[in-house]
Amino acid sequence: MKILVTGSAGFIGHALAERLCARGDVVIGIDNLNDYYDVGLKQSRLHQLQALGNFQFVRLDLADKVGLQTLFVKHRFDAVINMAAQAGVRYSLQNPGAYIDSNLTGFGNLLEGCREHSIGHLVYASSSSVYGANRKMPLSTLDNVDHPISLYAATKKANELMAHSYSHLYRLPTTGLRFFTVYGPWGRPDMSPFLFAEAILQGKPIKVFNQGRHKRDFTYIDDIVEGVILCLDRIPTANPDWNGLDPDPSSSSAPWRIYNIGRGEPVELLRYIELLEQVLGKTTSKKLLPAQPGDVEDTFADVDALVADTGYAPGISIEQGLQQFADWYMDYYAGK
Repeated sequence: MKILVTGSAGFIGHALAERLCARGDVVIGIDNLNDYYDVGLKQSRLHQLQALGNFQFVRLDLADKVGLQTLFVKHRFDAVINMAAQAGVRYSLQNPGAYIDSNLTGFGNLLEGCREHSIGHLVYASSSSVYGANRKMPLSTLDNVDHPISLYAATKKANELMAHSYSHLYRLPTTGLRFFTVYGPWGRPDMSPFLFAEAILQGKPIKVFNQGRHKRDFTYIDDIVEGVILCLDRIPTANPDWNGLDPDPSSSSAPWRIYNIGRGEPVELLRYIELLEQVLGKTTSKKLLPAQPGDVEDTFADVDALVADTGYAPGISIEQGLQQFADWYMDYYAGK
């Protein structure tokens, strides 16, 4: 297939584009290369991809409607995978406009491109952050997600609703994926593995929010990528049993589907830090702090629907994943 991967210089987009190229797809990757975090890391990811014969990069912002329309006309994509977004819960408190431009306006432009060019399937990144104030565990796609506690989460919930309207009105097949704390090599420097590894190796105190009591369903990047591709290859259809009197919030009478992608094994933050210290071979002090605004208390993915529909089977344990992250981190930053 010829596939558009947005956010291809990002953490998940890069890994996904690489995997799609490896299986023989032609990938057109776009990214705006913004400076939310180290642009050099993004360029290093792109350098890897540009060595592949079936990858082509175009620097483009989803908010550029004309540029995006031109891209769709030129390439006639079979499918689109949207990994582009303004990421980060805490940053959404500082710069909300970036989330409106990228996650709402940009996603709307992408939906229009898919509609106008009869794209066979749109797969897009949502987030476990949509569960917001929910406290029922494990978090299920059958649960209510109407109480986001950050603008980032609200934009991801909005993406799911926007996609549904296009699936309903234009029969555009769409699949939304709620990612649960993705980590691994080539990850984002604003996320905990980077922040903690840097502090441990430099002997600085680690800032541990919520006194380290919260849990996260850490999911290794390779498991995420395999889950995305399984979903890409399973084009959603209308659920014949869907009932508007008792609606299933994860499916529809339209070709629209929502899944969780996680490991399904939450790990307490202090245990996660302990494991990272073990693989790095060093320890450091911890500065226990209150919870941060916008952070959900715990995440724990119910992935039964994804397993049943696609055969998804996450295989990388937290111990294996952190070892592979640490090996990459020390190698990548050795000369920096």
